[in-house]
Amino acid sequence: MDPLPLPPSAPPAAVPFAGADVAWVLVATALVLLMTPGLAFFYGGLVRAKNALNTMMMSLGALAAAGLAWALVGYSLAFDGEGALLGGLGHLALGGVGLEARDALPHLLFFTFQATFAGITVALVSGALVERLRFGPWLAFAALWTLVVYAPVCHWVWGGGFLAGLGALDYAGGTVVHVNAGAAALVAALVLGPRRDWGRQALLPHSVPLVLLGAGLLWFGWFGFNAGSALGAHGAAVLAFANTLLAPLAALAVWMALDAKRTGHVTAVGAATAIVVGLVAVTPAAGFVSPRGALAIGALAALPSYFGLLARARTRLDDSLDVVAAHGLGGISGALLTGVFASAAWGGTPGLLEGNPGLVLRQAAALLATIAWSAGGTWGVLKAIALVSPLAAAERAQGRGLDVELHGEEAYGSGEGAILVLSESASPEAHRPALAPRAAGAEA
Repeated sequence: MDPLPLPPSAPPAAVPFAGADVAWVLVATALVLLMTPGLAFFYGGLVRAKNALNTMMMSLGALAAAGLAWALVGYSLAFDGEGALLGGLGHLALGGVGLEARDALPHLLFFTFQATFAGITVALVSGALVERLRFGPWLAFAALWTLVVYAPVCHWVWGGGFLAGLGALDYAGGTVVHVNAGAAALVAALVLGPRRDWGRQALLPHSVPLVLLGAGLLWFGWFGFNAGSALGAHGAAVLAFANTLLAPLAALAVWMALDAKRTGHVTAVGAATAIVVGLVAVTPAAGFVSPRGALAIGALAALPSYFGLLARARTRLDDSLDVVAAHGLGGISGALLTGVFASAAWGGTPGLLEGNPGLVLRQAAALLATIAWSAGGTWGVLKAIALVSPLAAAERAQGRGLDVELHGEEAYGSGEGAILVLSESASPEAHRPALAPRAAGAEA
């Protein structure tokens, strides 16, 4: 394919970009963006009907808050300069981000691709906090967490920071995205406390079809997440694409077998969860392991997440939608297994199976650093917000449902559908529609 010519305003010394590379990363960016609405469906179906809209809005709201924080400050902290711990301020408010080259792509496209990662990472955390966290504090958390936690970890791994120098491998975000979000979810759930009805009644998914729809959209978008991280249309993208198909298949097969053996039933929610776990686990390895390695990673990673989910249900931890088991344990398993199955012949550093046990140790060190920073940063951000505003919705609001209380809408209305919520201090008369003026000559 002919190279894509630069516009007249581009620097004269710049090299033309390969049109195929630009086209693929444009598509991949759109696919990753689709993952956040997909996550909204996935999470929205798992909660009770009275909280469905609020849960979905937490994903969309996080996309806005984190995306703006990323554009104004976060991108610069992650990708400007090569400091060991943090980037610089040269790209504040997208300064110096134009059509010049960055990793063989237009810099603006590289920024846009990375912005979609920032948006979905904090949205993942919301699954541990649904049905009780107030919407305003959540938006504040999404913005601050992106700057305080996500941007530094992103710099450590992908921006030339100390984990990159250590030689830890993370192809598309197993550590940066999933372990980071899983650690944050654990701490946030502990800080916020359980839901009003936790432990007193069954809190069941209100729409399993929505969960399956969300899982399907996530899987579809994940091809952009992993294969797009090749930053070009070439063999590495093909490998990551194939591995993104294979690992979830293996995880799904193992999960269904475990379900059938334990309960005699294969559940749809379990199947959807298994797909996500397989995707999470292969993310750090997607461009570094063979297709056989991806199958092994998917199958093996299903085990700790499956039994971790069962163990969490026997505790007082209200990780509402099991973010810790799916993303935390899935990400940890994937990162460590990357150290086992990584292969020089498939684009990675030789791993344990190729005689290099040190890679597993480097992967473990990266995990420990990420978990420690994410846990401490999450605790600090939540405590700072709590100084200004209560985090949890009142028990009365939780009982009524956060859709009505926080958004003035219902997911499933009868008759007219959406409803108008009156403030307690306002009189009903103030909200009555005015009578239409009568035509001249009408009877009094």
